[in-house]
Amino acid sequence: MTDPAHAALADLLAVLDLEEVGTADVNITTSSKGAHGGSVSVPATFAEEMTLFLGQSQKMPHGRVFGGQVLAQGVVACGRTVQAAESGTPRPIHSLHAYFMRPGDDTQPIHFAVENMRDGRSFSTRRAHAIQNGKPILSMSCSFQEPAGGLDHQDEMPDVPAPEGLQSLGDAFGGIDDPGARHLAEGRAIEQRHVEGNLFLAPGEEQVARQSVWIRAVGALPDGPLLHAAVLAYASDYALLEPVLRRHGRQWVGGGLNVASLDHAMWFHRPARADEWILYAQQSPSAQGGRGLGIGRMFSADGTLLASVAQEGMLRVRDLG
Repeated sequence: MTDPAHAALADLLAVLDLEEVGTADVNITTSSKGAHGGSVSVPATFAEEMTLFLGQSQKMPHGRVFGGQVLAQGVVACGRTVQAAESGTPRPIHSLHAYFMRPGDDTQPIHFAVENMRDGRSFSTRRAHAIQNGKPILSMSCSFQEPAGGLDHQDEMPDVPAPEGLQSLGDAFGGIDDPGARHLAEGRAIEQRHVEGNLFLAPGEEQVARQSVWIRAVGALPDGPLLHAAVLAYASDYALLEPVLRRHGRQWVGGGLNVASLDHAMWFHRPARADEWILYAQQSPSAQGGRGLGIGRMFSADGTLLASVAQEGMLRVRDLG
């Protein structure tokens, strides 16, 4: 890895290393005082007691917190409240469902309030709220399952070119003297290689509502299923709405777009390493009413289906009114 890539990956690992800062009991108070950031306002609709975590924010060119960062931090916060099973291995996450409620400020830390909904014989359910300035910016639920056997089948991986022969974002934007281009080239902890070509500066050659992107962390990650699931959730927020843009001949820069993620769901099917190549096969079944839906499937290089993802986003185009 180059030094910028080392820095981007180190930054990601740092923001995922949440600090537990105590608990909040809404029967007593609606705020919890800690050593970082003063009091944390907790809406009265939350559970009687929650575990509080503190996480930092990555700097973004647009000044707003990247949605994938908050998703990943929420996975870590929820996972750290799930105790190890009798086998001594913590239950791995199998699904998350999240709503993006407000844009986050990348100059401010984020508090995560985690509610223990239930620990059953096979499943553990958590609800988390990401809070900035006393208001939730994201609300999510996560479910964790005791490993078990059962019926087993999966979709087949699409037949696409291998990542080694495709252009990376570093190759595409490394020579451009622009802050946004530098961020794409060397400021991201996730490498992306579009099979059909990226959409940042120009539309795709074909107006189709599907694409495939090879992704992986830019360097080796520490072991740990929770960390790799969190990084996979982080990466899942990249490019998933691009099939909508591709279908309508739009690009990110100069495309007259106003885009924001609205909700996000993810199902973790099989263990994955986020620092190995993963094919992110994406499609959009519908766009309407200023919203677009993206559906994704993540495959390991050997064809194993690792995860499925769905996201709806606001997609407003200025020249369409």
